[in-house]
Amino acid sequence: MRIVTYKRIKEFSEKHADAEIPLQFWYSVTSKKDWTSINEVKKDFNSVDYVGNHRFVFNIKGNTYRLVAIISFNAKKVYIRFIGTHAEYDKIKDIKNI
Repeated sequence: MRIVTYKRIKEFSEKHADAEIPLQFWYSVTSKKDWTSINEVKKDFNSVDYVGNHRFVFNIKGNTYRLVAIISFNAKKVYIRFIGTHAEYDKIKDIKNI
């Protein structure tokens, strides 16, 4: 899968150093995959949640952080829409349009 954009991971890791290794792990696994469905995503990330409108929520570092991504299975792309703390994630009013 092609991940758009790695810059968000880098910027978040600069502010939250403890997230760097878990985010690098997520990036490494995701970039090597060729997912075609949520079932395949769940094989790699059991705790991933589909929240609608092509948005998927990944728990990062034992649910300390959340990463929201749009996954386009046909285009083989993952668009990072949000990376934040669990508390920041909880403040999102409309996750389906983030």
